[in-house]
Amino acid sequence: MSGTSLDGVDGVLTRIEDHQWETLGHAHAPLPATLRASLLSLNSSGPDELHQAALASQALAVVYAQVVKQLCELCDVLPDEITAIGAHGQTVRHRPELGYTIQINQPALLAELTGMDVIADFRSRDVAAGGQGAPLVPAFHHSLFARPDRTVVVVNIGGMSNISILRPEAPPQGFDCGPGNALLDAWCELHTGQPFDVNGEWGAAGEVHEDWLQDALREPFFNLPPPKSTGRDLFNREWLSNWLASHGQTDGPQADPQLARDVQATLCELSARAIALAITDHASDATDVVVCGGGALNADLMRRLSEHLTSMRVAPSDTWGMDVMQVEAAAFAWLAWAHVTRQAGNVPEVTGARGPRVLGALYPAR
Repeated sequence: MSGTSLDGVDGVLTRIEDHQWETLGHAHAPLPATLRASLLSLNSSGPDELHQAALASQALAVVYAQVVKQLCELCDVLPDEITAIGAHGQTVRHRPELGYTIQINQPALLAELTGMDVIADFRSRDVAAGGQGAPLVPAFHHSLFARPDRTVVVVNIGGMSNISILRPEAPPQGFDCGPGNALLDAWCELHTGQPFDVNGEWGAAGEVHEDWLQDALREPFFNLPPPKSTGRDLFNREWLSNWLASHGQTDGPQADPQLARDVQATLCELSARAIALAITDHASDATDVVVCGGGALNADLMRRLSEHLTSMRVAPSDTWGMDVMQVEAAAFAWLAWAHVTRQAGNVPEVTGARGPRVLGALYPAR
């Protein structure tokens, strides 16, 4: 899995039998700087996009193959012992309202490099059935975190944030909340040269501008009813520039270092507030909030979430048995298993699709 944060590729090796599963290993590889820049540029229109996307997809498949190799060596397994690789690809455009979502990938090359079957292109089948194509993780979250006696909400904070609402004896619900790390990372890199705010320490030294925050929360997406999904098509550098310009600021380096930290604090509060509002509006009966993804490593963001959800226990997924950086990769291993066993991977109540669908396409090893 390489998500919208573009912080690297995570892979997990899982054994799944009769809906029971076990995580055997986890590997991570950073994205090369040139590939990361190419993937970021492909989120908006530019010259020679088809050529650039083809090159980026090939480079991404090479990184995927490296992660698969690491996992096999770590877990001492051979290629013919692997049923399939679930490879999500990198989302560069997500426009379900226009009937498409694009995850660039080169699954044929990945199959060639690894000698393993590859399942890819998970989202397009749901979109073809009238769905949002996202989020696809609630079914997996339900298998992992649901409890028979209480409502649990799972929050995945990657570049964007999404929630899964898991109630006893009910199908899971879920939707995208808005930005997670994407705006935070962009602003941090611009002003500190670092790709993300380690532990949220830089932003924690800033002050939230409440009027700026309220203006950001007027973005129409936040008031849309589910099913809904979003991505860098909306919450991107242009959105950030327009938001700052409306308050007389630019997204260039700030002369005032404190103001730069204030913007970071306000963006962090925006991510936290959007998640908290989604939970209180749609899952006020929840007792537990399980947080996964890179955002769970941002102590300032976690603190803000806890302050907004005082009636609920907010904790990283580590405390529920799975490392925060493994959950989404494990979800796509689960979706690959669902494809192989001809089971639906989507939840129509979540995505808005016309019905359950088997997701993904198979690229055989031979």
